[in-house]
Amino acid sequence: MTETPWEPPIAGTETEHLVGALDRMRWTFRYKADGLDADGLSRRLPPSTLTLGGLLKHLALVEDYQIAGKFYGEPLPAPWDSAPWDDNADWDFASAADDKPADLYALYDAAVARGRARLTAALAEGGLDQPCPRPWPDGRTPTLRRFVYDLLEEYARHTGHADLLREAIDGRTGEDPPDGWRPSA
Repeated sequence: MTETPWEPPIAGTETEHLVGALDRMRWTFRYKADGLDADGLSRRLPPSTLTLGGLLKHLALVEDYQIAGKFYGEPLPAPWDSAPWDDNADWDFASAADDKPADLYALYDAAVARGRARLTAALAEGGLDQPCPRPWPDGRTPTLRRFVYDLLEEYARHTGHADLLREAIDGRTGEDPPDGWRPSA
């Protein structure tokens, strides 16, 4: 692993740049959420109900859902498979307040590891242009590229939220983690 594994390639293929941009967002988001206690992870900026803990849990869900669930149609692992989605469509955000910080960090880190592995395998199977094995209900068949862009878009949105939340908590700012940084929990 390089000193800055979040740095996208300087010159590469579309796939290398897309995966590099996604990984940069993953690392930057994790840096923004890193090292906080339960109070820090549950801090809000009213009137919003967003918290860094909720974002950690939500992006863990997105990691499992985007490629495995949406593209391949695989069942989602715990805790998503037994979550009370019918009672609360925002369960991932809301339930994070009940989770220990170490559990939230572990959930997110494990989901990112699964997401990276699934994406690497999917790209090896057929690249960005491979069609989804399951057409959408309206008959259209998206390619893997669509799902990767959706994942990148989700990270871009929520990393921006994380910037604001983290700065309000303890003043941490910056675009990328410092050289040599690694998650603390």
